Amino acid sequence: MRKGAKTAIVGGVFAVMVGGAGYGAFNIVSAISGGSTAEGETVKTGPPSSDEVKETSEKFFAAWEQGKAARAAGYTNNAGVAQPLFAGYRTEAHLTDVKITPGTPSGGTVPFSVAATVSYEGKSKPLSYKSELTVVRGDNTGRALVDWQPTVLHPDLAEGDSLVTGEAASPPIEAVDRNGTVLTKEKYPSLGPILDQLRKKYGDSAGGTPGVELAIRSADEEAADKTLLTLAKGKPGKLPTTLSASAQAAAEKAVKEYSESSVVAVKPSTGEVLAVANHGFGEFNAAFQGELAPGSTMKIVSAATLIDNGITNATGPAPCPADATWQSQTFKNIEGMTPNDNATLSESFARSCNTAFVKYADEVKVDSLTKEAQERFGLGQDNWKTGIASFDGSVPASGGPDTAANMLGQGQVQMSPLNMASVTATAMTGTFRQPVIVPQSLDDRELATAKGLDAGTVAQLRQMMNRTAVSGTAAKAMAGLGGGSIGAKTGSAEVDGQETSNSWFTGYRNDIAAAAMTQEGGRGGDAAGPIVAAVLRASG
Repeated sequence: MRKGAKTAIVGGVFAVMVGGAGYGAFNIVSAISGGSTAEGETVKTGPPSSDEVKETSEKFFAAWEQGKAARAAGYTNNAGVAQPLFAGYRTEAHLTDVKITPGTPSGGTVPFSVAATVSYEGKSKPLSYKSELTVVRGDNTGRALVDWQPTVLHPDLAEGDSLVTGEAASPPIEAVDRNGTVLTKEKYPSLGPILDQLRKKYGDSAGGTPGVELAIRSADEEAADKTLLTLAKGKPGKLPTTLSASAQAAAEKAVKEYSESSVVAVKPSTGEVLAVANHGFGEFNAAFQGELAPGSTMKIVSAATLIDNGITNATGPAPCPADATWQSQTFKNIEGMTPNDNATLSESFARSCNTAFVKYADEVKVDSLTKEAQERFGLGQDNWKTGIASFDGSVPASGGPDTAANMLGQGQVQMSPLNMASVTATAMTGTFRQPVIVPQSLDDRELATAKGLDAGTVAQLRQMMNRTAVSGTAAKAMAGLGGGSIGAKTGSAEVDGQETSNSWFTGYRNDIAAAAMTQEGGRGGDAAGPIVAAVLRASG
């Protein structure tokens, strides 16, 4: 809903209230203020009874069916917000002939199905969907009221969204992969919100013509509309992407094995994104926009920092004691790790020894890791232009205990799977190539740059990542991926309020780099590792 519409709605509600006319006006005032009861009247308390649930929901459904917006809103506990949405259901979404069929209540919750007709400029189509509502007790009045949520009106509505029917905001697109294969959200569900973003950004320039549709429009003018029903098809314009249909299919299948997981695969030699998949995040593209501590996968950047600042190198010392203290904070290793005071950086990296990196915190300046991340890996400068919304990492210069914690991918460091796939690609090739999901030639946008890594640093990082993949913490997940150049790094990130750490894993095989994150997945090799391995295996 746009700002102008909101102003008009507030004015409309004010006019009704001042006029003092009728049932709807009384209930809007009552719901906004908490209402009042007649003097001496007892206010009911406790959950609504089954009879109250039935009566309230029936009256609410009847008012909705009849198109009486103020009356329907009056049966909710937030009439001031609900009323304009019910009004817009008819005037903006052009939904008529509404028929609501309630299901069997469960406590105060009533499931229901909606059947309606969308009519616009001589075109009409039936629409049906399911939702649910919950009847609660009004705080001040004690009345049984529908607990207002946008999802009551439509299950896909979020706060600030509105339903609109008309000419589409952007022409449709036919997105194709790098080999010309058509990419659809039906076949590749993770691409649904991504295709919506691409349509909004490139639809007007892709050569198509808009159709007529019912859509969800966000209050955020930068967000893409979500099409619910097409009344008249537009002509799609063809939009090339860098994706690979085979890699995308493998990524989609792999993330479904875990409740909340994301993965990204890129081509290190070009920066092209080959696959992006999410599971369990709804419309949110966590693979590109997630902001979470990456755990020990960050040790790729930390190891490069140690090497590039002359502190140690792959064959140099990196002792791995049982614990290490920095700025009064004690850091430990994963349970069961045997200390080794004679370990090299390569060994400590492959075993993912935390204390080895913490012991070097004295020699790492507060901003050393930040400079390495920004200047060599292209991270944390808010200037990536992938073609859709994305996060390009955050590695702030943090003092105190966070100087050490940041090196372990904890503290203030935040990354997405896209960022860590890019880190691996840079470590592999020595050249930072900003990831893209559509060719730069589409709009000549300016891509982010960084100076990359020296050849000697690259050779050491590849040796350490290969050791990790062959005999270190990533060996189990990477098993069977030989026959080429391989490397990996595991990570597990502790998050406040979670009993189990987030699982991170990044790896490469020949000219493919991939990174995955599984929330509360435990150790990196246990959950995120198999996801990355599946994508690398399918990508050949």
